[in-house]
Amino acid sequence: MAGRINDDDVKAVRDAVPIDSVVSEYLQLRSAGGGNLKGLCPFHDEKSPSFQVSPGKGLFHCFGCQEGGDTIAFVMKIDHLSFSETVERLAAKAGITLRYEEGGYNPSHQRGERIRLIEAHQAAAEFYVRALESPEAEIGRKFLTERGFDQDAASHFRVGYSPAGWDHLTRYLRGKGFSDKELITSGLSQDGRRGPIDRFRGRLMWPISDTAGEIVGFGARKLRDDDNGPKYLNTPETPVYKKSQVLYGIDLAKKDIAKASRAVVVEGYTDVMACHLAGVTTAIATCGTAFGNDHIKILRRLLMDNGSARVIFTFDGDSAGQKAALRAFEDDQKFAAETYIAIAPDNMDPCDLRLAKGDDAVRDLVEPRTPLFEFALRQIVGRYDLETPAGRAAALDEAAAVVAKIKTSSVQREVAVQLAGLVGILDQEFVVRRVAQLACWARDKGGDARGGRGPGPQDRRGGPPQQAVQAPTAPSGPALNLRSPAHRTERELLKLALQKPALVSPAFDAYGVDEFTAPPYAAVRRCIAEAGGAERGLGDDREYLVAVMDAAPNNTVRSLVTELAVEVFMGRTIDETYAGMQLVHVRLRAVDRRIDDVQGSLARLGSHVAPDDLAAAQNEVWVLQQYAQSLRARGADAL
Repeated sequence: MAGRINDDDVKAVRDAVPIDSVVSEYLQLRSAGGGNLKGLCPFHDEKSPSFQVSPGKGLFHCFGCQEGGDTIAFVMKIDHLSFSETVERLAAKAGITLRYEEGGYNPSHQRGERIRLIEAHQAAAEFYVRALESPEAEIGRKFLTERGFDQDAASHFRVGYSPAGWDHLTRYLRGKGFSDKELITSGLSQDGRRGPIDRFRGRLMWPISDTAGEIVGFGARKLRDDDNGPKYLNTPETPVYKKSQVLYGIDLAKKDIAKASRAVVVEGYTDVMACHLAGVTTAIATCGTAFGNDHIKILRRLLMDNGSARVIFTFDGDSAGQKAALRAFEDDQKFAAETYIAIAPDNMDPCDLRLAKGDDAVRDLVEPRTPLFEFALRQIVGRYDLETPAGRAAALDEAAAVVAKIKTSSVQREVAVQLAGLVGILDQEFVVRRVAQLACWARDKGGDARGGRGPGPQDRRGGPPQQAVQAPTAPSGPALNLRSPAHRTERELLKLALQKPALVSPAFDAYGVDEFTAPPYAAVRRCIAEAGGAERGLGDDREYLVAVMDAAPNNTVRSLVTELAVEVFMGRTIDETYAGMQLVHVRLRAVDRRIDDVQGSLARLGSHVAPDDLAAAQNEVWVLQQYAQSLRARGADAL
């Protein structure tokens, strides 16, 4: 085994790779104010963004599911990597050579499984690209040319060719140091009679990348009649390739999808190529599976589901395409974006359309034409005989349930009126009432017509959902309550100590853990103390926050630390005056509590108090009262 990574190198990696650039590879981020960014959380489903990133602190935190941490923690969580695998990947991105405490530099065969599998795919992609230039690959180059793709297009999409022999790639990767086990696990090779052989042979190859741009699999197109395999053959399920969680072209399209708030979903690899070359650079495709829930999650994080977001499906107009469109509509309500369907004339796919009519025709095709729900209604109604009362009633029953799922009540009513016309029912209000009744029943069963309840109430300042602050309660004691003035002030003071320690240091470090009435806040105060106090934050902010998180006794407290380190302040102007107010309020409440405790004890004991104890207690009360009076009169100057 390789030794542990040098601590200084870990810190160098953490500092060198900006957290916002890493997170942006997986979701769209927008300004959240105060220098923070926000987006839809990649770790749980949500309707409105509660996931925040603080580039200045190098931290992220989701106020919905309470996941939080630094750049390393984010990559570990989202890509299911070990700590060392994550540091190695980020180090490679930053160009940092890692040192190991035992055993020197880490030999490649000892690296984490995911990194090894990704490296194998990258090497395979390079092998396939070179093989496309070989005489044997003429059939592949001809295939591309006939579909309007020149050498530059092939290079841009890294299209390659797998030689027809049994083990060309396998032998090549063995020579690169990959083991037979790694080749089988990656899906690049498969078991043969005498050992591993190539899985893909004599086919045109498209590399499939994840959102971060790492190649995780391949799509292979049949070229020869004597190939008895399927027309398209994809990488099998592997530790790095899950077909329901990848979209071909997402690595090329993600920036434009986020920028334009639009995604175009096509059916094949050549359709993605045709769209991108025609200027529709937001095109992506599924990889041998139907467009499903996991694909929606990927797009929602990029689109951020704002009001102008658009998703356009370009299914074929044949029966298979219609079924695909109806399947897509089943998940349509999981988008906050508007969804449309575009069907080319003569049922041509984008690749054929570009060949026949040029780039302009492809661009025109994906301009929103027919709302997906309207297309779905026409498909449903078209299955019934509308000339008979029974046919019209059956069509209404099935289609009304579809309309009841539409997000907005005003749109729902408008479409219900359209449905009345499609079915041929003159009484439009009857159809509107029927749809509203179905929507109400759906809500009563535990979810609204959109398939789930909406987001929780938002803080009026545009902050995180209020429910989030009640979650981290691992330390024993009552739940946090922001309606409590004491809890609000303690929270603000801890945020200042984590985000702007210069405003509260050195006074904050003199505050005891018992001055924080909420047990979770007391736990965070203890972490700050163990990390060296707020005064440590006057130097390296990131090192200070890492030290505070490392001092957390469990993940719940660690999550609260990241939450407080990225949450916006309640005040508009965050300066010494504001910080002084929080310091005074927390201290003043602690003094008042102590006065009440001493006086309460004296009252309970009555005449049973020894004279010396009574005098000492009375003196303590007098001193505390004078201190409280001074705090109220002089503010932070009395601390």
